[in-house]
Amino acid sequence: MKNILVTGGAGFIGANFVHYMLSRHDDYRIIVYDKLTYAGNLDNLLPVQDDPRYAFVRGDICDRMMVEQTLRDHNIDTIVNFAAESHVDRSIMDPDAFIQTSVYGTYTLLESAKNLGLERYHQISTDEVYGHIPAGYSSKETDKVDPRSPYAASKASADLLVNAYHITYGLPVTITRGSNNIGPYQYPEKAVPLFATNAIDNLPLPVYGDGRQMREYQYVVDHCEAIDLVLQRGTVGEIYNIGTGVEVENLTMIEILLDSLNRPRSLIRHVADRPGHDRRYSLDIAKITALGWEPDHSPAEAINKTADWYRDNEWWWRKIKNGDFRQYYEAQYGDRLRAAAPQE
Repeated sequence: MKNILVTGGAGFIGANFVHYMLSRHDDYRIIVYDKLTYAGNLDNLLPVQDDPRYAFVRGDICDRMMVEQTLRDHNIDTIVNFAAESHVDRSIMDPDAFIQTSVYGTYTLLESAKNLGLERYHQISTDEVYGHIPAGYSSKETDKVDPRSPYAASKASADLLVNAYHITYGLPVTITRGSNNIGPYQYPEKAVPLFATNAIDNLPLPVYGDGRQMREYQYVVDHCEAIDLVLQRGTVGEIYNIGTGVEVENLTMIEILLDSLNRPRSLIRHVADRPGHDRRYSLDIAKITALGWEPDHSPAEAINKTADWYRDNEWWWRKIKNGDFRQYYEAQYGDRLRAAAPQE
């Protein structure tokens, strides 16, 4: 494994993975392949843009001819697929792009990897494929998938395709399913960067329902380290959960965030919940820890570190929130916020 194609590498987790891999492996070449949709941002890759081991190709993973040409041009031996439409709210509003990218795009990458005989295909998945998890239980990699949103269904479908290509064609694959990632360069439609940037501007924080949904908030660099470990030491054909093993209520996350940014709890607004909102995710991470990995950051540390980054990097997020994001924000939260009462 020397020449890695990172699809979706201009997005949040993908860009952090590129930074991580170039900082840890002097002999690797990283080729980022990204369509540059609204959440793909070359600013995310500014720290590596002059590194001779890095190259960028603008392309759609659904374009098989372009994918295979890129694989040949750069002598790629490994694909790590981060490319996906990733926001649940947007999948409810418009599912089409999610099916195209996560299902058909994954099929295209798998066909290309099979036809060119690549050493490894790695799929980045999510804990959301397991659906709502009842209290007292944590999802194991062998559990059935039970997605409850178009986003989660598209990711579960991709996982099934990846597994089928391993079983049917012998393609050397691995899959990782991560919990909620937070950290630098996350597009501010997601909860933590949305709340952080709103809080910085003393704007209300639209909290779905009672805010007591349970999530595992992990620092993105910890996730990247675990993916690298699976690439190096994971068993081909296997799935690995990557999380913190610690659940946090969304309200607790928000309180930590507000305290970190020295903002009042009165900014909290409880708004109408989204349809099919999963109440709880929880991952059993025994399989990945058995490989020798554990997270370096607790959820609280990850939240504080993320808040610090958004406070210190307004250059990155303010131009996003002043652009087309405003239209999305009004469509998603405008009526909800106007109907919500201030926090007492």
